[in-house]
Amino acid sequence: MRWKDREESSNVEDRRGGGLKAGGISILGIVVAFVAWKFFGVNPQQAYQVTKQVTQQQGQPTNKPLEHQTVDQAEAKQFASTVLADTEKTWTQIFQENGKKYTDPKLVLYSGATQTACGAGRAAMGPFYCPTDQKIYLDTTFFQEMKAKMGITGSSGNTEFSRKDQAGDFALAYVIAHEVGHHVQNLLGVSDQVYNLRRQSSEKVGNQLSVKQELQADCFAGVWAKRTNDRVKFLDEGDIHQAMDAAEKIGDDYLQKRATGQVVPDSFTHGTSQQRMHWFDRGFQSGNIHDCDTFNSAI
Repeated sequence: MRWKDREESSNVEDRRGGGLKAGGISILGIVVAFVAWKFFGVNPQQAYQVTKQVTQQQGQPTNKPLEHQTVDQAEAKQFASTVLADTEKTWTQIFQENGKKYTDPKLVLYSGATQTACGAGRAAMGPFYCPTDQKIYLDTTFFQEMKAKMGITGSSGNTEFSRKDQAGDFALAYVIAHEVGHHVQNLLGVSDQVYNLRRQSSEKVGNQLSVKQELQADCFAGVWAKRTNDRVKFLDEGDIHQAMDAAEKIGDDYLQKRATGQVVPDSFTHGTSQQRMHWFDRGFQSGNIHDCDTFNSAI
């Protein structure tokens, strides 16, 4: 993936020098709020209130930028900022073509834990989007962890990003583009519709709705990749394979089988590996958001 020396987004907030202070929101409160929002459809604002009620603590995150960045840390920010800039240009164009106005999301880089309008966020949650504040949250150590899980070698130690090993870059870009896809859903009203439907549904049906929402975000990521490559030719040979490999390794069936040796389809919230690969590829082949209607398609 060719991303060096290209335009970066100004919509990046670097909190990696901070985290939650001692006496801040507890781990229990973090888990309660995030699980309530992400998996059970609780309104993010309500999830945040749950967090405060459970912890009964008033600590605040420090939210400070890094004072002395390593080269790898600086490059992780540069990479994320470049990918975000690409999403801004692509989605602005797509929205204009459909008679709508695109509002850029913010990308928050943090380390360990940080405060969000959806409650407290932790690195263990992985990258996530909060619809209430329209921000994407990313602990950049995720880059290194994802490369390790995908079997991509070449980096050493606990660095966030390897300058010597650019393999896997597009897989990381796909993850960011997926979270931007959730922002697109929020702007289009899809997120609210899913939230309202889940409130009226059983857990099983709610999970199915969640899967459809996640697969649409995968498809939107594919649309972004196609349209961005048409504009700036940033893809290298093998990049799409990287994205498909990443999609496979974050499928519900793959993760469940790896963790427990068993697969429970009714508990899926993001889709199987095959579904995630299919919908990313569908978006990439089409480049048209109207081909990403997972809610009225057999998935």
